[in-house]
Amino acid sequence: MSRLTRLEVQNRPSWFLFDWSKSMSANHWKFGLAAAALAIFSAPIASAQEALDADQTAALCHGAGSICVSATIPAAPTTQATVQSWMSPEVGAAWAAGYKGSGVTITIVDDFSSTSRFSGNFGLGTQNQRHGEWTRQEASMVAPLAAIRSKDFSTGSSVALAAGLNVLNLSYGMYARAGYSTSQIGWAPEEASIISYATKGSAVVSKAAGNDAVAVGGIKNGQQDYLNLALVGKASAIFVGALSTNGTTTSKAQLASYSNYAGSNPLVQSHFLVVGVTGSKTGLYGTSFAAPIISGYAAIVGSKFTTATPTQITNQLLNTARTDTLLNYNASVYGKGEASLSRALAPASIR
Repeated sequence: MSRLTRLEVQNRPSWFLFDWSKSMSANHWKFGLAAAALAIFSAPIASAQEALDADQTAALCHGAGSICVSATIPAAPTTQATVQSWMSPEVGAAWAAGYKGSGVTITIVDDFSSTSRFSGNFGLGTQNQRHGEWTRQEASMVAPLAAIRSKDFSTGSSVALAAGLNVLNLSYGMYARAGYSTSQIGWAPEEASIISYATKGSAVVSKAAGNDAVAVGGIKNGQQDYLNLALVGKASAIFVGALSTNGTTTSKAQLASYSNYAGSNPLVQSHFLVVGVTGSKTGLYGTSFAAPIISGYAAIVGSKFTTATPTQITNQLLNTARTDTLLNYNASVYGKGEASLSRALAPASIR
């Protein structure tokens, strides 16, 4: 029996049963057993296989010794580099300076094979897409010259890294009954590889903070996001919360009502950023759509500082965040603050 997986869209919380739901126990990850839910972080108030230039077939296996079925990961669409109204104006300034993410690979680990789709508009016209197709499109629009890879999270295989700087986008969480330590979890190869990369600083990992309006690592309805917990304190991991709009010094932004916040743990506060998610313009809300913005920012910063390591890129984004654009700034809410591309790109070099 599979667990329900929460996918909330367009003001109507909807629950979908995915046969391939990732299930977690205290001892191991496995497919198809009722132990935990995989949550996709589209907001409740709102609306190993890689594909680059062509669709690619991936095997979805439901457990050891069981039958595998095939699914197609749609190819990443070609998007025109146009500054959209939902973007921070700093994106356009970065492009004008010649930094659009070239030489950097962003891998979107997400849903590319389910039947669940929902509507939105990033400025390319109203579309009806899977969750992963939305997060991939957003990241590719922020960093239009970055190489975009799609990794369907239902396969469970390790995430492969490309040559050069790698950025991983995680707009999902792994939930199970609260009370375990992450050391008790035998992770699937997919999450094990992601956690390892964040620990070693092999890739920038942009993780959606979650939409439970609790601190990162907090408990909601007796469950915790163990992927959040596993990334706490990791060198190149960034937790990303959502603001209701992009902030300015004259019109300060505040945390969206649904967004998880940094909390009291200094290890989270020091690796927590916020960005505007203007769902009023796109129809798309949630920290799902905050994380790809940071993924795009990391690629843009990496396209300037071409010899920087993932940890250096991570620290540059964290250490240049703004607090003067936030209403009643508090580190327990906003962590390091609102990400600022202009500040991150300002120096001639970084260390």
